[in-house]
Amino acid sequence: MTDYAFRIVNVFAETPLAGNPLCVFEDGTSLSSETMQALALQFNLSETTFLLRSEVATARVRIFTPTFEMPFAGHPTLGSAHVVRALRGGDRVTLQMLAGVIPVEAEGDVWTLCARAPQHREPDATRGELAAMLRIDATTIVDRPLWVDTGSEQFIVPLASFDAVRAAKPDGQAMTRVASNGTRAMTYVFAREGDRVLSRFFFLKHGAVIEDPGTGSACANLGGWLLATGSALPQRLRIDQGEAVLRPCVLGLEVTREREIRVSGRVIEIGRGTVSM
Repeated sequence: MTDYAFRIVNVFAETPLAGNPLCVFEDGTSLSSETMQALALQFNLSETTFLLRSEVATARVRIFTPTFEMPFAGHPTLGSAHVVRALRGGDRVTLQMLAGVIPVEAEGDVWTLCARAPQHREPDATRGELAAMLRIDATTIVDRPLWVDTGSEQFIVPLASFDAVRAAKPDGQAMTRVASNGTRAMTYVFAREGDRVLSRFFFLKHGAVIEDPGTGSACANLGGWLLATGSALPQRLRIDQGEAVLRPCVLGLEVTREREIRVSGRVIEIGRGTVSM
């Protein structure tokens, strides 16, 4: 039997039992892809990560949901960086992922990543179809819904108010039809009041609609949406997510004059242990 050390951290957390939980395995060198996937299913968190040696970055990181590997995700990036610092020291790290090398830096326990340059495309769905999917009135969909990709493509839908965000109750079958990129069905809805944003991120798991408490990749894609829609720069926003699932998350989004997208959040370690196999 071999012991594999892991840590549990909460990302975008202002208190220990808030935020989006993440399991980080300190050394995945001897683990196969199949075993990593099985461990992610064992822990059954939204993501589990595995740290590996890298020749081009401080560490290589592989990110697994319970069902598939991801090229990039925000809260696994920040949480993994926090563990890399605990193991190796340094407030500036680079993480090699399938989506590329991501620079991450810390001020205390608040970590910030720099997302890659965004790409975007128009959706095929009409506003009426989107409203029916979200079970909201079509008049509450404002501005331009867009697919945006800063490392993980997601569907971004702007809504008129915080109440409209809270009212969204996506239909899973409709999501499959009108909010799928051919691989995954997902939707990020948000509304803005001044420099505050309320957001929710929905995805399908085994046909059921699941709500993620805090989605850093979607926060980065919101930055891409701001760029695509010609928003004035710079932008600095606080994003609240996770209210509906009782896991409050606070995410920081900055889009600089140079069009750089930066996503930040506090990381709190709450436990560690080993798996014996």
